[in-house]
Amino acid sequence: MTTTALFETRTAPARRPRRSLEDLLAPLERIAATSSNLVANHDAKFEVGGEQYELARYLFVGPRGGDTPIRIGIFAGIHGDELEGVHALIQFVQLLEARPELATGYYLSIYPVCNPTGFEDNTRHSRSGNDLNREFWRNSSEPEVRLLQAELQSRSFQGLIALHTDDTSDGFYGYAQGATLTRHLIEPALRAAEKFLPRNEASVIDGFPARNGVIRDCFVGVLSAPPKVRPRPFEIILETPAAPPEYLKQTAFVSALQTILLEYNQFIAYAPNL
Repeated sequence: MTTTALFETRTAPARRPRRSLEDLLAPLERIAATSSNLVANHDAKFEVGGEQYELARYLFVGPRGGDTPIRIGIFAGIHGDELEGVHALIQFVQLLEARPELATGYYLSIYPVCNPTGFEDNTRHSRSGNDLNREFWRNSSEPEVRLLQAELQSRSFQGLIALHTDDTSDGFYGYAQGATLTRHLIEPALRAAEKFLPRNEASVIDGFPARNGVIRDCFVGVLSAPPKVRPRPFEIILETPAAPPEYLKQTAFVSALQTILLEYNQFIAYAPNL
């Protein structure tokens, strides 16, 4: 008797294609190649699973506006699936290149993709499976966090701004931490964003008490200034709702960023008279 063996051919599930960091950052690279204001820095390298990655860093040097430049760090994409802030930050740099006077007196350190593997994979977490925005100043072994912490320690920022998306919110809102002047910056920023998106007026947002779209508390381990640094920089986290059209979310972010620079510059000019 002849026995015929039947073999089932199984095909491995197709791997979801990765998004391209090179394509994403191409607009900034094109600007940096010819700009007298924007400088690209490609030295912050790290390895994940045998692959080389880079923490993209750019410095926008605004026209001289005083004796000492104001150093601000702006961060996006620490959650890899939150693209609104990434695209808004690229759009903001394009605006500054066209109108550099908006950045008069500033050195702006730009970090458009703080979680490169999460961006590639379209996941909130990095490829290690960790939420990088709960790892700061907690002795983290995550290479992205360690590189960002080194930036936060060495740059002596006077202000930090982070851009995020909240898919549970129906309006724009923000976290205000750090220096006491933060509250004088976030309210004008929210008003600017409110021209394009509604403000979240709930009394509890993201699990924290809120007032007029502003949260004073925050999660442990978020991207922030070194714990012992004095004086404290202002620290603002801006959150857009996920549902509105992309162009409105990006425009709201760009308007809020532009407003913060304007308000802080005015505060610095006025401070000697206090």
